[in-house]
Amino acid sequence: MDKTVKSVQQEDRAVMFLGNRQAGLVPIVRPDKVAAGHLLGTTVSTLISPGTELMTGFMEALDTPRGTGYASVFRVEAIGEGAAEDWQVGDLALCMGHHQSFQHIEAVHAAKLPDGLPTHIAVLARLLNISMTTLETTTAKPGDRVIVMGAGPVGLLAAHLFQHCGYKVLICDPDEGRSAAAGRSGIRHTATALPEGDGEWQGKTALVLECSGHESAAIASCAFIRPRGEVVLIGVPWRRRSDQYAHELLSLVFHRYAVLRSGWEWEVPLTEGHFQPYSIFGNLARGLDWLAEGLIDAEGSGLLRTFAPEEANEAYNGLADQRFAEPFIVFDWQ
Repeated sequence: MDKTVKSVQQEDRAVMFLGNRQAGLVPIVRPDKVAAGHLLGTTVSTLISPGTELMTGFMEALDTPRGTGYASVFRVEAIGEGAAEDWQVGDLALCMGHHQSFQHIEAVHAAKLPDGLPTHIAVLARLLNISMTTLETTTAKPGDRVIVMGAGPVGLLAAHLFQHCGYKVLICDPDEGRSAAAGRSGIRHTATALPEGDGEWQGKTALVLECSGHESAAIASCAFIRPRGEVVLIGVPWRRRSDQYAHELLSLVFHRYAVLRSGWEWEVPLTEGHFQPYSIFGNLARGLDWLAEGLIDAEGSGLLRTFAPEEANEAYNGLADQRFAEPFIVFDWQ
């Protein structure tokens, strides 16, 4: 038994950032035993979050290797004492784990996959979860008009989420290829710019999910929504992209009664409570169920590309250079 454990430990590795635009595999050590209340198992699939990972490690000069990734599916191989009894060896679980060959996570911080859901689709639930918080906190009701600005991974999943829940959704991206891909994936209304002058949308949109991180998109959205409509800032404004002034934004908020607010994912707690039925991990479980029901056909629509972990440097550099048409990039650890 000891030989088996040592052999597994020698094989375990993690994708890490090694320097500016350099990624590779680094050996790591798997625990000898599972901790109380934890699950331990071998990773099957992990998902890259392009904006976060490129801008917080891959594009930086680093003194030491840095681990990365926060969307992982693994097969449970050991269950710690005190973990919920509904976990069994062999279960597939989603967690916010790194790009590495094993996961060791608290059981309460994992969500069980529905039967039959492919692991490379299940990892999408992590990015879907970002807009789930907005779905739970918005005043917009099903049937209302919703615009998603930006058809990247988070925006595309947000559009499918709100359309699935009965909203009339338009996804808007200046990149014709991304806009067309959103249409092929099943989003009924797409555009490369806000439909100025269209009386069906202008002045009647209840909610804009700003997923591009572009300040011009946020300002234009405040001018486009209905009075007392919401503009929720989900995309990270990594850098300044225009010469517009804050006064223009403040004027729109004041005169159009716009609600401009954060799309902070962690506004809901990690786990549910007596008076708080909504939670991060409850949302992950719900997202997994909807993905299993066919929320988005990522493979059939050509939205997903798979790499082996050994190809990490190629994957990240391709994302940095915008060489991939597919928004979802997954590592296959099998």
